[in-house]
Amino acid sequence: MYNIGDTVLYGSNGVCEIAEITIKQIGREKIEYYVLKPVCNSASTLFVPTENETLVGKMRYILNQEEVNNIIENIGEVPDWISDKVERINICKEIIASGDLQKLVNLVRLLRFHEKAQMKRGKHLQMADERILKEVEKMVSDEISIVLNIERNSVIPMILEA
Repeated sequence: MYNIGDTVLYGSNGVCEIAEITIKQIGREKIEYYVLKPVCNSASTLFVPTENETLVGKMRYILNQEEVNNIIENIGEVPDWISDKVERINICKEIIASGDLQKLVNLVRLLRFHEKAQMKRGKHLQMADERILKEVEKMVSDEISIVLNIERNSVIPMILEA
């Protein structure tokens, strides 16, 4: 169970702080919720039922500085492009749902390097790939910038240069 003040990654919503744990009455039922405040969007508030394993399963503690540095230092080769759009989108969705920072970093690199190759041919990313790239870059930038205490806009260039 998470506690008030914990910092977590909540799916594609990015890094959030658990502001409170509250009980709300829905009809006759009382439901306990984690109240999440996204760190990079203080205007939002998210409510996650503590008993909903699927939604709570999208939460994880953010990594520590050593773990993030290890991921950045051990960035490998850019994975091969998956030309089948349906297969690629499904794999991307699985990676996003996993919240695994190493896989998310690799996905950013894959999409960015493919985007660069497309631009050399006078083309752009497909719209679905563009949406995924924005979502994944937000997740990666949020977590790494907070953990390493750096500007969000310096995260993507850093992982692309690694």
